Amino acid sequence: MGKDTGFLEIDRKDRVYADPKERLKHYREFVIPHDEPTLKLQAARCMDCGIPYCHNGCPVNNIIPEWNDLVYRGDWKNALEVLHSTNNFPEFTGRICPAPCEAACVLNIIDSPVTIKSIECAIVDRGWQEDWIKPQLPARQTGKSVAVVGSGPAGMACAQQLARAGHKVTLFEKNDRIGGLLRYGIPDFKMEKHLINRRAVQMEAEGVTFRTSAEVGVDISFKSLQENFDAIVLSGGAEDPRTLEIPGAELSGVRLAMEFLTQQNKRNAGDDELRAAPRGSLTATGKHVIVIGGGDTGSDCVGTSNRQGAASVTQLEIMPQPPEKEDKALTWPDWPLKMRTSSSHEEGAARDWSVMAKRVIGADGDVTGLECVRLSWDGGRMQEVEGSNFVLPADLVLLAMGFVGPKKHGLLDRAGVALTDRGTVSANEDDYATSEPGVFTCGDMRRGQSLVVWAIREGRQCARSVDMALMGASELPR
Repeated sequence: MGKDTGFLEIDRKDRVYADPKERLKHYREFVIPHDEPTLKLQAARCMDCGIPYCHNGCPVNNIIPEWNDLVYRGDWKNALEVLHSTNNFPEFTGRICPAPCEAACVLNIIDSPVTIKSIECAIVDRGWQEDWIKPQLPARQTGKSVAVVGSGPAGMACAQQLARAGHKVTLFEKNDRIGGLLRYGIPDFKMEKHLINRRAVQMEAEGVTFRTSAEVGVDISFKSLQENFDAIVLSGGAEDPRTLEIPGAELSGVRLAMEFLTQQNKRNAGDDELRAAPRGSLTATGKHVIVIGGGDTGSDCVGTSNRQGAASVTQLEIMPQPPEKEDKALTWPDWPLKMRTSSSHEEGAARDWSVMAKRVIGADGDVTGLECVRLSWDGGRMQEVEGSNFVLPADLVLLAMGFVGPKKHGLLDRAGVALTDRGTVSANEDDYATSEPGVFTCGDMRRGQSLVVWAIREGRQCARSVDMALMGASELPR
């Protein structure tokens, strides 16, 4: 590393946020990036640790110490090349990845990891600003064609890699715009959608054809793909939501988080209300909102509800409140269970743990409250605390309890691929091949609900497997 003692001399300094009073007025990103001198100093903290555990923490295998050193030396263009060698879309991961690489950083043993995520984001943003990022055209065309079904990060990465290998790639997306969960599940204040659009332009120049509003298994038969393409990749998401099976859950004020988030993202994209909300407008304005589910999707509902002007927002989690700080001796370098407070929580929300919803209370068809009960956990077993029932006022209940796997109706029913006991498409990480000849799968459809960085990794690795199957050899990286 360029400065061997940097980690001893320089304190960690991460990016900061705009003031909540200002950022709640809009849906734009509000992270304030560092200037170049600060970034160089932060990169200098990478400590030449011998065994870079950050590699172990990064699912997409980013070569982190190398591009940290290049940033410290001011060689931004080569830093971008190293970054792109493992990650097709670092502007996505640099914004919404939870950074397991930082949890695995040796400096995290003393709670002061290198600001890897901030540096990664700065490298790729600099690349776009300097116009260094260009389409990468294949040296030759193979004459082979591949259909990629699902345009989330796994499908985008897979399609881009296959196009760069010289295959004719068509990317099918059932929604009206590409991007999958990135487009309609991630709020704009966490990741603006022009970032997806400019990658789409790059991919089109590389030879990828996009077919939007085209649901395979519904609008387009799976058999027609088998007849017209040499290989098919199933790269859809794990979109089947976990539902709330309690009395009153059928009331109109009990809605899925993804419906709520998608509507607002469509409004932000300029869609009129009829197009954004074909089933009727769903907003938190002036309402007492309860979000059931303590994960990232629930946090996104909190931030969106506050921007819409909710009267109050309460987020409930069935699991116990995690500790403020993990036990490093037990967890490092693995991802730890600990208390995490997002920027949306900081903007205003009540949070409660070990709480289970029991009944949605309504009057004249409208939601008026949510009856809950407190839980105790003994040896990992959940028990209701007798006499602990309480009622929260509610006008809107948003369900953000995760997903149980990919939807079966349509695509998977028609494809006939074998499924796992968890309901995901069965395939291993060696070749990503399904039980159907010529059909491959990657991303959440294969592994279940996961991170964007895992989706990109699987998309890249699946592309290599497809290339190998079609050509007998592959120069694509694994």
